[in-house]
Amino acid sequence: MAIVTFYSNDIKETGQSLSVAAIAAHMAIAHNYKILIVSTSFNDLTVENCFWEYSKIRPATVVKDNNQSIGLESGIEGLLKVLASNRTSNEIVKNYSRIILKDRLDILLSPVTKSYQEYMEITPNYSNIITTAARYYDLVIVDLNKRMPRQDIQSVLEISDVVMVNLIQRLKTLNDFMKLREENDFYKKKNVMLLLGRYDRFSKYNNKNITRYMKEKKELSVVPYNTLFFEACSEGTIIDFFLRLRNIVDETDKNVTFEKAVAEADNNLIYKLQELQMKL
Repeated sequence: MAIVTFYSNDIKETGQSLSVAAIAAHMAIAHNYKILIVSTSFNDLTVENCFWEYSKIRPATVVKDNNQSIGLESGIEGLLKVLASNRTSNEIVKNYSRIILKDRLDILLSPVTKSYQEYMEITPNYSNIITTAARYYDLVIVDLNKRMPRQDIQSVLEISDVVMVNLIQRLKTLNDFMKLREENDFYKKKNVMLLLGRYDRFSKYNNKNITRYMKEKKELSVVPYNTLFFEACSEGTIIDFFLRLRNIVDETDKNVTFEKAVAEADNNLIYKLQELQMKL
C-alpha cells in the first residue's frame, strides 16, 4: 500500500542500510504488517547480511543437465524476465523475494551481477517493481543506492509516499542538506522525513541541538549506535536480537534505550503515513 524510501546523497557512510534493517525488522515484529525490503545495492549485501550469515544470503541452487550445473534464476533478475513476459499478478514480487519472517517480512535481494553496466540495465525497472510490490504488501521499504543513475533515483523518489533522508552528526552533512533543501523544492515536501543513523546521544550534535539548528518543527528520528546491534548485523541475527530485547526489564539498560529509539522511529513513520493519508 505504501512506499517508504531511505536515501542519502552524502558520500559519507550514514548507516542507511542498517537503519533500514532495524526499522523494518522492529516494525515486522511489533506490528501486523506485510513488509517488503527492496535492496537496490550494487555488489553490496549489507542489508541482507543483517538477516543471514554472509555465505547463506544467496544459497546455491542448481540442477543437473547433461552433467552440467545450471544456476536457477531468482531474485530481481528472474523477476524481470517474468515481468517482461507480462505474466504478472499482485503476488509476483513476493514469489521472487526471500522470506525473513513468514507473512511479516520479505526481502527482494539486490542484483547478483558484479558488472556495473549490467546493473545500470536493471535499475530503470525498480520504480515499476516497487509499484507492483505495493499492490500486495502493506509497506515497501526501499534501501535506495546512491550509485544508481540519477534519473532512476529520481523515479523511485517520485513514487515514494515517504522519503526518509539519512543524515549523520556532522556539521558539513547538515549544512549540505540544508543547502540542498533550499535549492531543490522536492526536499521541502511534507512527505520528507529526516533520520540520524549511527546516532550518538553524547555528541555535541545531539538530536535536540540538530533539530534547533536545522529549524525543524519536530525532533528527528534516530537509530543509535549500539554494539550488540552492529554485531548482530554482521552475523545475520538481528531478528533474534530484537526478540531478546523484549526480555530485558531494566529500563536503564542501553539496549532497551536503543529499542525505544527504533520503536519511536517506527511510530514516527507510521504517524507520517497516516497523516499523509488523511490529507488525500
